[in-house]
Amino acid sequence: MGILGASGHGKVVAEVALAAGWEAVTFFDDAWPQKSTIGKWTVAGDGNVLFTSLGDLDGVIVAIGRNEIRLALLDRLRSAGAIVVTVVHPAAVISDSAHLGAGSVVMPGAIINADTSIGDGAILNTGCSVDHDCVLGNAVHVSPGARLAGGVIVGDRAWIGIGAVVRQGQRIGQDVVVGAGAAVVSDLPAGVVAVGVPARPLSTCSSK
Repeated sequence: MGILGASGHGKVVAEVALAAGWEAVTFFDDAWPQKSTIGKWTVAGDGNVLFTSLGDLDGVIVAIGRNEIRLALLDRLRSAGAIVVTVVHPAAVISDSAHLGAGSVVMPGAIINADTSIGDGAILNTGCSVDHDCVLGNAVHVSPGARLAGGVIVGDRAWIGIGAVVRQGQRIGQDVVVGAGAAVVSDLPAGVVAVGVPARPLSTCSSK
């Protein structure tokens, strides 16, 4: 498997891939050749090298935390004919009725419940939970320990911060950032950064 993005997140993705049964991973990163290793792995080349090596790879995943960059690179890889794979750690719990989009990664301890739909390029991070009938768009990141109750809708490229919680039935717009430990109890429009308990957009979070 080829992994685009030699970072701390990339190391976690590599370990998830190996735990899921992939025999080997090869890293690619635009910091190459200055960056030639990542942990115990070798960085084989930059993104251009990856694109010229697609025929030699059984699958490719993008391990870049920035949601918009990850999604753009996934689109480029698919257009180039890459086999974009989804990687799920064996210690994650995924309902048989849930759908995971291509290029997504599910970390250990994550729980995805019945009839939930996850778009392409999502990160379901360590110990998060996404309950029944949620709909997550493309390149959404649900951070470690975050909790989404049932029927939550999350727009493309949104980021749910570490330890945040979202009440059932709420709608979170695209490109929203929900801060660490926030509690979302009402809908959030596209593009806002929301923090606090209850979560409010930063421009109004000081209002009582």
